[in-house]
Amino acid sequence: MRTYIKKVVAAIDSGNAQAAHTALGEAIPVIDKMAGKGIMHRNKAARHKSRLSAKVNALS
Repeated sequence: MRTYIKKVVAAIDSGNAQAAHTALGEAIPVIDKMAGKGIMHRNKAARHKSRLSAKVNALS
């Protein structure tokens, strides 16, 4: 999960909106799966998704 989050952050830092959007699309299901299995709390998963989405949308 952390690897997928890092890929999104790296794409955001590079300023590539298309790559960031693609990486976010790959990261969200992984984050949801971790929350569903109880590895992370559902609120923490929602917080990660919200913050990453806001940063990706700010690039556009």
